[in-house]
Amino acid sequence: MPERQPVEQQHTDPPDMPADERMTDAEFRVVREHLGLTGEWLAGHLGVSARTVRHWEQGKYPIPDGVRLELESLEARTAEFIGGIVPQLLDMPDPGVLTYRTDTEYHTAHPEVPFPASWHRAVVARVAQEVPGLAIAYAQEEA
Repeated sequence: MPERQPVEQQHTDPPDMPADERMTDAEFRVVREHLGLTGEWLAGHLGVSARTVRHWEQGKYPIPDGVRLELESLEARTAEFIGGIVPQLLDMPDPGVLTYRTDTEYHTAHPEVPFPASWHRAVVARVAQEVPGLAIAYAQEEA
């Protein structure tokens, strides 16, 4: 019996969605990469196939407004996380953070965080721009 493909979650536009408010394929990819998210992770998060994400990035399919809104939510959650950690690090005499090579390492250390390790590394890079002299190490190196 053939393996069943997952049913893609439907993301719909509001009635009369103006074309100039639609997220472009370039904006979609830039935001995904800025957040440190892989196409596969984002596809799983959105309930669509990785192929659909690739098609959005290639401009083959218009990006539904619900997807734009979810990316904005991910951006806001990421900014909130960064905004919470930067002040703490700025108060330290020798600020340092740990990051993770793999999703398994990251989720073992932080099972409550749904994001992949690539997201965490992107966050650390953004934090490093705001915290002078920030030391960055892999978690295994500290063990």
